[in-house]
Amino acid sequence: MLLPILLISCLISTNTGLINDVINQIPELDPLELIPEIPRLSPKVPEDAKLTTMQLISKYGYKGELHKVITSDGYILELHRITGPIKCTDSNKPVAFVVPGILCDSSCYTITGNRSLAFILADAGYDVWIANPRGTTYSRKHINKSISKKKYWNFSWHEIGTLDLPANIDYIVKTTGRKKMFYIGHSQGTTTFFVMSTQRPEYQKYILEMYAMAPIAYCGRMKSPLLQLLAQITDVGEIANHFGVYEFNLKSKLSNQIAQSVCASKVITQPICKNTLFLFAGFSPEQFDSERLPAILGHYPTSASVKQLLHYGQLVKSGMMISAGRFQQYDYELDNLEKYHSLVPPKYDLPKITAPVHLYYSANDWLANTKDVDKLSRELGNLASKILIADKKFNHLDFLWGKNVKKNCYDLILNQMNKTRHRNVGNSSSEFL
Repeated sequence: MLLPILLISCLISTNTGLINDVINQIPELDPLELIPEIPRLSPKVPEDAKLTTMQLISKYGYKGELHKVITSDGYILELHRITGPIKCTDSNKPVAFVVPGILCDSSCYTITGNRSLAFILADAGYDVWIANPRGTTYSRKHINKSISKKKYWNFSWHEIGTLDLPANIDYIVKTTGRKKMFYIGHSQGTTTFFVMSTQRPEYQKYILEMYAMAPIAYCGRMKSPLLQLLAQITDVGEIANHFGVYEFNLKSKLSNQIAQSVCASKVITQPICKNTLFLFAGFSPEQFDSERLPAILGHYPTSASVKQLLHYGQLVKSGMMISAGRFQQYDYELDNLEKYHSLVPPKYDLPKITAPVHLYYSANDWLANTKDVDKLSRELGNLASKILIADKKFNHLDFLWGKNVKKNCYDLILNQMNKTRHRNVGNSSSEFL
């Protein structure tokens, strides 16, 4: 909890004007809206908050497998596989590789019961593999580095894209014998795909199609007040380093207990939790599922490296200096010359992406701004489609937990996947189906 306290202290002392700008972005709320209607609390909610992803998979009637992958730099990652509903005996299925965003792990795709993307894919006949990036709940081990040490946390989403994703894909291909797969990512799960495809282009041959929900590359017009604030604190990395804080982790046994009490669906304080999430992702009360919030907060947010957040903060800041900003590697400032042989970090070369990419974005997303997505779409080497979600109030986290996410997004993705799947049945089917 030290890093958030440090951030707040810095903001109060150096960014009063910016804080006022942030406050002005918050929509005016009807006082009556602060007291939500009290829905019937499902008895399953507290249980789901405590269950692991593998337990959630089993509870909701699916066959799950836990696999472990070691990256080339020694991180031990868990891969969670759903081979189908328990009653399903078909083993001849195409692979869907699902990658979570920042502060998320595999539970983000399993925590909303039958609305969860992982279960919807499994019901549709896909062999589902869910990644757990380094540093998150199920991937916190290394062959020789201690998780309490700085060396363990010396990574951003660049390393997740260049090292974690290739290791996962190699393992899936070897285990299943399938040389083609669908890739589905949300938020950072799209960023890391763009990184992998530009830095490790040989892995694009394994991607049949990529589906990017709330895609993030350019961040110059990002509205999220919290990340705008982070971008303003130029010395936050030095502050964190000085105090020995390398992991961003809001979770503890005590904070979980407080969240379960304060954010329960039948208590008057839940709007505090709801509006905190909205400040991060965009205001969308119509899609917000108050009853499921305690279960979600049992798993989200998970941890990340401070460097991951700083890397995004750098992209936001670049947009303050250059129109739309740059999609670039981590900025080591004075050490760039030694690291990159250049004064500025290299850009990720998006035109070199040859795998077909489908973009799904929304007008009320405070992280993946529509203009930033437009710029991304113009630079992608193989843009297959760009689809704006019909609901104008759909926000960044609604892609995971929105009440109508299946209708608004998942059905669109599944329709396209099924078209591609049927088109490939007679074409090299042994590699695909």
